[in-house]
Order: sequence, then structure tokens, then C-alpha cells
Amino acid sequence: MSDTLPLTGHARADRTPHSLAEWRAIGGYRAVERALQMTPLELVNLVDAANLNGRGGAGFQAAKKWRFMPPVGTSPGIGSNYLIVNGDEMEPGAFKDRFLLEAMPHQVVEGAIIAAFATHSAQAIILIRDDYRAGITAIRRAIAEAEAANLLGTNILGSGFNLHMRVHPSAGRYIVGEETALISALEGGRAIPRKRPPFPAQSGLWGRPTTVNNVETISLVPHIVANGAQWFRALSRTEEGGTKLYGVSGMVKTPQLIEAPMGSTARELIDRCGGVSGTGVLRCFQPGGGATPFLEPADLDTPMDFGHMAKAHSMLGTGALIVLDTGTCPVAVTARHIAFYARESCGWCTPCREGLPWAARILTALEDGTAKPRDIEILRMTAAEAGPRGRTFCDLMGGAMGPLASLLARFGDLVEAHLDGGCPIRRGQL
Repeated sequence: MSDTLPLTGHARADRTPHSLAEWRAIGGYRAVERALQMTPLELVNLVDAANLNGRGGAGFQAAKKWRFMPPVGTSPGIGSNYLIVNGDEMEPGAFKDRFLLEAMPHQVVEGAIIAAFATHSAQAIILIRDDYRAGITAIRRAIAEAEAANLLGTNILGSGFNLHMRVHPSAGRYIVGEETALISALEGGRAIPRKRPPFPAQSGLWGRPTTVNNVETISLVPHIVANGAQWFRALSRTEEGGTKLYGVSGMVKTPQLIEAPMGSTARELIDRCGGVSGTGVLRCFQPGGGATPFLEPADLDTPMDFGHMAKAHSMLGTGALIVLDTGTCPVAVTARHIAFYARESCGWCTPCREGLPWAARILTALEDGTAKPRDIEILRMTAAEAGPRGRTFCDLMGGAMGPLASLLARFGDLVEAHLDGGCPIRRGQL
């Protein structure tokens, strides 16, 4: 991959993290020096001009989220603002944040320092799922090195800005990807979403103004500060700025993580992975992980950004491209996804708590050949009634219904063929 691309150009193939001296030798922390000479508002405006969409799945603009954060002393109560970097990566098919935490820890820390300054935050917490032990070790080492060099702590580089940063290993639950559930978990409570408003920027961790950003989002910030908004936008093929880490897995010959311009196509990414494996013929793909609706070969040349994926009736999500060949049954894949989301539901909402296990049992029965025609109608009803946003406290149920609804819409005949003795692909009839 070309070194002109910002995220992974300096990453080592074996993911060995850089020391502080090594990182600074290739330009690390120069963006912090520049950022601390700016005002927080100037930083927010710069990131706004770069059109950086959040890389955690929803695609919400980073600058818009930062603008909600009040300056120190202007919000009621006592205490600092908080920045939380979300590394609790649990979307099926996603593995981009793991790479950044393990191979580029100083880039994550550097981005968090800048984002904390822009959001008036004196406390930064990098939450990492406990399974990512190598990432936790690398980030802790990077924080300690940055503290020793006065890049963290009191009066950073003589700027008057104070920032304390720490790592919080998470037990790892999918629902922790929802920012208010993450905040509840950090406070020691049950990881369940909170009613909004108030939004986290109004009342977040311990009641203080809080911003939550994804690891990849934070990792892009130093490059915007160092190179400018127009440079960042020019890396993209669409209006959505920058590059994207696309994790390609499933039925491809060489699954891998690829940094490419935002708006690259699934066809290009699959080709870079050596093409479709198995039968060698593509049946469908999920562009952004397990909670994104299926697309078909006709969609291979659609730009993979948030806007174009929405127009194609799917989602970019985390950019975790999951590929299915004609020998892989989308019913079986959906069954595994729904079983995962049923297990990971916090149980707060009835549609999620009861509907997801019900859907998982029906999909398993279809695969086993024990389902009835009425079961397919129940699946359609569940997707239609529980899928739209606003029916549950958070979007876990709506996300889980995405692949199910697209399965029924795009592969209805294949689903019905399961009523005659189970999976026809597995039985060699398709």
C-alpha cells in the first residue's frame, strides 16, 4: 500500500508497534504541536471542512459531535469533560480497530490528544475489549511514553492544556458499541442504552459532557491537522473525506484489511483479495459487517461510502465486507448473525429480548428442514414491525433486522426452498 495513504502507510507487516522515538522520527506528534497552537473551535472547523464521518458504523460527522461539547466552566456541575475512544469492536466481520490498536498505538493516542483538546476534555478514556490484549498492552505503553515526554499530563508542551488518559479494558459486549450503553458500563452499571435527551454532550459519563468516537475516527484526526482539510478530502473518491479501512472476509481467496479511498467499490476490494473463493462465483455480499443488508453482483460497482450504500438500500457500517459465493447459503449466514445479536442484546426492549431469539430459532429450523410456511410469514412480520428506527431504545434490533429483511426481499425463493427438507445448497440441489 502506498505511503501516501495516511492510516497504515507506516504500519509494520507484523503489527509490531512503534516506540515513541520511532513514531516521532516519522512525523508523529507534530500534529499535536500544531493543534495546541490553534483554538478548539479552529480545530473543530478544520475537521468539519475535512468532512470526516465517524467510522464506528453510523457515519455521524465527527465535527458536528464535537460542536456539542461545551467549553470548560460553561456547563453546570463540577468536573471535566470526557473523551471516550471506543475500541470495543464486536461487529461480526470487523477487525480494523484491532489493527490500529496493536500496530499504530501512538497514532490513536495522538488523535485522542487532539480530539480531547477540541472538545475541552481533561479526561480521555480508551475503552478496549479485553480480548484485544496486545492492543491494550500497546496503548498503555504508548500512553506511558507520551506522559514521560510531556505529551500527556499537566501543561502539555507548555500550552496550558492538561489531559489525563487511561485504558479501560471492557468485558466485551456488542451493546457497548452504543455510546450511552458504553457510558453506563464505564460507570460500573449494566450496559444498557439510556434515553436521549439528554445526549452525552449534555450529560454523559458521571453526568459530565462526553464525546464518544471510534478508534478509526480518532486515528484520522492527526493526518487532517498535519496535512489540511483539502488534502484529506482529495484522498476520497466521493464527497465523504479521506480513506477507509475495509476489512474483507468470507469467501475470498485472501481475506485482509485494505486501506483504500473512501468510495472504493466492492469489486475492487474483492479483486485485491484474489477474487471470490469456493465456487468462484459471487452470490451476494454485506458491505459493512453482520448488521448490514445484503447486496448482489449488480451492486459491485457502487461506491462504498455512507451515502451511496444508503441509496443502494444497505449500509457502509464499519466497512467490514463479508463475501458469499454461490456455495454459501445466505439463510445460514443470517441465522448465525441473528443468533449473535440475540445473545448480545441487553434485554431492555421487548422486541429485541423476545424477537431476536424467536427469529434465530425460525432461521435454524429453516436450515434443519423443520420450519413451516407460517414461519416465513412470522419472519417477514418481525422484520417489518421491529426493523424501523424508533421502535426500540437503540439500533441493535434495527441493525439485526437489516440482513433479515434483505434476505427475505432478495432471496425469497431460496428461503422458501428450505421448507422442502432444509437447505437446498447443502443438499446439492442448488
